[in-house]
Amino acid sequence: MKKLLFIPLLLIAGMLTAQKDDAAKYASIITEAGLQQHLNIIASAEMEGRETGTEGQRKAAAYIEGQFQALGLTASETLNGYQQYYPLYSKRLLESKVSIGNNELTFGQEYIIPFQENEGISIKANEFIFAGYGIEDEKYSDYKNIQVAGKVIVIFLGEPKNAEGNYIVSGSNKPSEWTYPGLSNKLELAARKGVKAVLLINPNMDKPSSRMIANSKQTNPQYPEKPSINQAKYILITHEYAAQLIPGFGHLLKMAKMKNEFTDTEAWTKKIKFKLKYKKYTEKITASNVLGLIEGTDKKDEYVFITAHYDHLGMHDGKIYYGADDDGSGTCAVIEMATAFAKAKADGKGPRRTIVFMTVSGEEKGLWGSEYYTDNPVFPLHKTSVDLNIDMIGRIDTERKKDDTLNYVYVVGHDKISSEMPLINEAVNSKYTGLVLDYKFDDPNDPEKIYFRSDHYNFARKGVPVLFFYDGMLKADYHKPTDTVDKINWPLYEKRTRMIFHTAWEMANRNNMLIRDKPIPTMTR
Repeated sequence: MKKLLFIPLLLIAGMLTAQKDDAAKYASIITEAGLQQHLNIIASAEMEGRETGTEGQRKAAAYIEGQFQALGLTASETLNGYQQYYPLYSKRLLESKVSIGNNELTFGQEYIIPFQENEGISIKANEFIFAGYGIEDEKYSDYKNIQVAGKVIVIFLGEPKNAEGNYIVSGSNKPSEWTYPGLSNKLELAARKGVKAVLLINPNMDKPSSRMIANSKQTNPQYPEKPSINQAKYILITHEYAAQLIPGFGHLLKMAKMKNEFTDTEAWTKKIKFKLKYKKYTEKITASNVLGLIEGTDKKDEYVFITAHYDHLGMHDGKIYYGADDDGSGTCAVIEMATAFAKAKADGKGPRRTIVFMTVSGEEKGLWGSEYYTDNPVFPLHKTSVDLNIDMIGRIDTERKKDDTLNYVYVVGHDKISSEMPLINEAVNSKYTGLVLDYKFDDPNDPEKIYFRSDHYNFARKGVPVLFFYDGMLKADYHKPTDTVDKINWPLYEKRTRMIFHTAWEMANRNNMLIRDKPIPTMTR
């Protein structure tokens, strides 16, 4: 639901600092040409999609660092440079052996070992038993008439529905926690019951994809390193092998695909030797956030953050995911705003508060870079007045059918943490840029939960007021190789960047930090 604030013109005028002419002068430094120049590099093939932990991400970080250095931005003394490095962890499979009876299974053809946190394991058992979906709940249980301790259980992914088409456990058309997080819940339950190992079957996938096989050999980087969890160890088996091992597999598979509940009639056990052994190695690599500072004057120990994520999805199946809008647009907006503020500083018009320009990595993986920063802050979070976060501001929302699609930006977080934020943002926008500020994604019923999906959220969870600027592009080229520079709407991109600059200027020069007078939002599913 769109909500626009009404602010009388006299109030608007009273809110703005006396430096409004200076603000307009330096905002004009932000241009389409400047944005395009940077974006053509950030979203180029040379950057290889900037996936976190890859050479492409490191190239992008080096480019941003070079721009900050050339502008005369200061590096943090704490970091001893412009980059804040944080660790990533990847698991590499060194050895894997699975035998059932006298047959040794072939990795990648009959089974894979999915993502496991353990360095290695060796398991032996002598009996298999079918355990349906591996669920135990007051409304439905696959364990009620079987004893599984010391045995290998065979289960399907998913959960059953009733005759009305609702999930039995949730009682609605929405799946329960046995679907998401699903498998982890099933494995923890199996471990509590003393299960030796789990043979897992995905009813909707007859064999693992090439990417799954590759990820089984070496996992993608993770942050932070996950602690050991008491879960039963498992392997994913193919339908072809399952048909050889399991009596009546065709019937069971049909039941699982239809999400039918399993009854005692489907139960079976099988006496046969089972051996599972594998070894893994943990490899530590690094990623980084890039920070550049413009030191403030009389309030230099207070901070305004301007952030964006410079990572994207990298390369897959020979295709580059360029990430021009997501979030090359935000990254280059940060560089252009740094250019404008640096010029103001050089002319003796520097900000009262210190402005921190920070581009983070790991956003696409799970907000890793901003999580690391806010857990290991270089500057005190209680002295951080605001985070202005930018993630996708270069295009037009294909789903936006009403109002002016060429003169808007979605603003997220305006009604959270600080009641002063929307007043300031509305005021500078009304005075300088005249964009429609659309608060659609601040609706508490937003199904996309956008507020929790970009790097501002890690500041917000620590109590820092945030505003998030966004174009709403969740359709069309989102997370596709076709998110390219030629799709950018340059005039609108420039206008949005200037509006954010004006907001940052006001935040950096007002007399007081933003008040924190509203509760910190928490995410609920």
